[in-house]
Amino acid sequence: MATRMFSRSVIAAGIAGLMATVSNAAEEKIVIGVPAWPSAEVTANIISMTLADKFGAKPELVQRGTLTILNQVGQDTIQIHPEVWLPNLEAAMARLEAADATVHLSPKGVDAAQNICASRETLDQTGVGKVADLAKPEIAAQFDSDGDGKGEIWIGAPSWSSTAIEKVRAHSYGYDQTMTLLEMPEDVAMAAVDVAASLGRPIVFYCYAPHHVFKLHDIVTLEEPAYDKTKWKLADSNKDANWIENSMAATAWDQSHFHVGYSASVKDMPEIAGFLDKIAFNPDDIIDMSYAVEVERIPAEDVARAWIEANPERIGEWTK
Repeated sequence: MATRMFSRSVIAAGIAGLMATVSNAAEEKIVIGVPAWPSAEVTANIISMTLADKFGAKPELVQRGTLTILNQVGQDTIQIHPEVWLPNLEAAMARLEAADATVHLSPKGVDAAQNICASRETLDQTGVGKVADLAKPEIAAQFDSDGDGKGEIWIGAPSWSSTAIEKVRAHSYGYDQTMTLLEMPEDVAMAAVDVAASLGRPIVFYCYAPHHVFKLHDIVTLEEPAYDKTKWKLADSNKDANWIENSMAATAWDQSHFHVGYSASVKDMPEIAGFLDKIAFNPDDIIDMSYAVEVERIPAEDVARAWIEANPERIGEWTK
């Protein structure tokens, strides 16, 4: 009898512990950062809706720059980053680890790429074929739209981690002397690509994949030497006033990928952490999301809701 009563007590304690974990997840506000690019806006909403629907959590979406989100996940003031891009944020991750600030990355990432791109027609019009060609004044001048003698190239949005690295790449190749480096929101830059493609004007810009621009237009990546880690050194802009001059990135990007990142407090909610670890978007998902937001002008929340409705099996697999 004593053994039976002990077993019942153990089972009851286990059930109580599980209920407490679920209750804590439901009562705890989970803040999800929303970076400024279309697929992340959608994936953040998918995570938010699933947390509310399947776990009874109270998610809150906040728009921030990607590095700010990552730092706040490390501080646990934001709990989830929907798309932590690597190698872009590797240095930031290392700084957080050194400060004993934990950011857990889901094991299932999305393979990605980062390049300098142009329309195929641009290659025929200007003779550009390599990233290094942009440092040639006669090539760069063909991308001059304001008459100042320098070409223009979009290198990313101000809040992106890649934008600072593209400044270093421009300095390393030398085209920071021949091209004006433009920073602006992605939707504005992609509108410029659309106009250039429709009018047959030359254009060159930072690009990443998966992305809908490759679906819309005949876009090619400019050639450059393969990634060489000995030719990449990124100084800390927070500690070095001359960080661009003291950095180097004279080859192509390393293989890129992105993952869901989450804080230590989420790790203590095993059901939710398990869900985040199982999330597995594929490149086609990301392309379709960015196309819906930027081309079809559908709000990210509506795109997320439609994706969830169209993929109940995948959501079920991730949350079981």
